Amino acid sequence: MQATFWALVPPIIAIVLALITKEVYISLLIGILSGAMFFTNFHVLQSMELTFEIMSDKVGGNITIIIFLVILGMIVSLMSKSGASKAYGEWAAKSIKSKRGALAATSGLGALIFVDDYFNCLTVGTVMSPVTDRQNVTRAKLAYIIDSTAAPICIIAPISSWAAAVGSSMPEGSSIDGFNLFLHTIPANFYALFTIVMLVFLIVTNFDFGPMRKYNEKHPEGGDTLVEVQQAEKGTRGKVLDLIIPIVVLITFCVLGMLYTGGILDGVGVREAFASCSAGPSLAIGSFFTLIVIYLLYIPRKVITSRQFMDSITDGFKAMVPAILILTFAWTLSGVCGEKYLNAGAFVSGVVANSNISTGILPAIFFLVALGLGFATGTSWGTFSILIPIAVSIFGATDITNILTISVASILAGAVCGDHISPISDTTILASTGANCNHLDHVSTQTPYALLVASVCFVTYLIAGFTTNIWLSLGLGFVLMLLVLCSIYFVSKKRQKV
Repeated sequence: MQATFWALVPPIIAIVLALITKEVYISLLIGILSGAMFFTNFHVLQSMELTFEIMSDKVGGNITIIIFLVILGMIVSLMSKSGASKAYGEWAAKSIKSKRGALAATSGLGALIFVDDYFNCLTVGTVMSPVTDRQNVTRAKLAYIIDSTAAPICIIAPISSWAAAVGSSMPEGSSIDGFNLFLHTIPANFYALFTIVMLVFLIVTNFDFGPMRKYNEKHPEGGDTLVEVQQAEKGTRGKVLDLIIPIVVLITFCVLGMLYTGGILDGVGVREAFASCSAGPSLAIGSFFTLIVIYLLYIPRKVITSRQFMDSITDGFKAMVPAILILTFAWTLSGVCGEKYLNAGAFVSGVVANSNISTGILPAIFFLVALGLGFATGTSWGTFSILIPIAVSIFGATDITNILTISVASILAGAVCGDHISPISDTTILASTGANCNHLDHVSTQTPYALLVASVCFVTYLIAGFTTNIWLSLGLGFVLMLLVLCSIYFVSKKRQKV
């Protein structure tokens, strides 16, 4: 069953079960076990052994991400115990006095934190949830704002872990500079750009539709947090700066961590350092040093006691257990379908590479394939690492052309879209975690929005493929996106009056 359609069945099983039962953990576990059974020809004991072998490898390979999550949980707990989060919420409430303002501030902060999507999802949720709560913004809407300004921003930011991942996806022997190709794809990454357009439209018009609208009507005053939000303890002395300083320090140290792991101390240039950095270790290093800074900032001023600081270590770990568990299962499912086992990527790449279709339609096809693969495997990076070499081999590996740029951009766009609508995507999981929102509520309310943008992107990539004119296609796609949004807006308003 390796490199066949059956390789896509385990994630499909997990996703369908999750949507039907609303139980993420057991759905992922059944998907993992079904994949292991396929690989071992339904040998039960070997399937169990394989499952735990893959899980061990995946957790070990991603341990720095887990460390980052745990330390970030500690930082969040410390900000709460100190009263800094509460102080920031009260301060922000004086300036942000509307739902529109709260949503705009949330998306603006997300756009500023463009270094890494994991970091983006968790930081924005932590900082902005007190502000959005005061304006009765539901956690599902907050999760959508976070998710729509995480990967879409990172995939068009030259200085980010995503730019490094794209650059490293170039096939061996290619003379094309991966980072330079990434820069060329930015104006052709229609999903990222149109998602931002849609986000701005929804914020400006204060409008929602579909499942998101129904969810908001069900929770008109918010109050839909997944768990009870930890309150500041009595007698705390935290100020607004006690939240702002750690966040700034965290961003700074994470960026420095990326430069360090990329070899900046070995004489490598800044661009090369970002292109070859390791995101997981960088975030772990940055968050650890931030924890030290928080200790030096809080304890000498007696903002919190040493006992409260130590309690935050276990409290932060407990808060991140659900996210770590879902990520562990999602990584394991991705591993079962990976190159070493069922090899879903080889099946998809074979179908794409062997298809005899017009060159002009290939960007749209790449977009759909990347969307489907990202949805099934829950990984953007894995998706474009499989498909980018195929695109390069089809269009040539010696020079950056418009059609190559458009095709690679369509792969990046499709991967992010598939990531957005997949219940087993790590970034979608972290957006839910950052917003303290039920994961399946986030997926079900975000998916129609993502698919609407995807439909416009598909048409735009058809135009781009046949015209090979990026800027003309971008302009036409932008107009089409606005026309679709305005049509939905006015039709919805008309129905409300009736």
